[in-house]
Amino acid sequence: MSMSAKVKWDGDVRFQATTGSGFDLMIDGELKQGPRPMELMLLGLGGCTSYDVVGILKKTRQDVVDCVAEIESERADEVPAVFTKIHIKFVVSGRGLNEKKVGRAVKLSAEQYCSASLMLERGGVEITHSYEIVEVE
Repeated sequence: MSMSAKVKWDGDVRFQATTGSGFDLMIDGELKQGPRPMELMLLGLGGCTSYDVVGILKKTRQDVVDCVAEIESERADEVPAVFTKIHIKFVVSGRGLNEKKVGRAVKLSAEQYCSASLMLERGGVEITHSYEIVEVE
């Protein structure tokens, strides 16, 4: 499977990004006209792992109504300012969610399914996970 993207300089520290699937996004290094490149990496990680967690919970017939991945990171002080630590907290809302199944979904995503997480860990980033279950009516 292949993927593609295109990033075109748009002046100053702005870049117009286009995904292979046809979505456009402004990337900005510092002028606050779009997300910064490293923020996009965190968003990609959050989207990848959330996709797994929700999918696994749905397959185990859990009544999930919401899932929010809250991501905090630390970066090296020197250049290159790579990520050194990332923590992902999942706030999973639903009806009668089974705590063991939620924990298992988070673990499976982290250890087997999330390509972004596994790639970052292999690159030396310490990634930790936690979760909170919110019961809804």
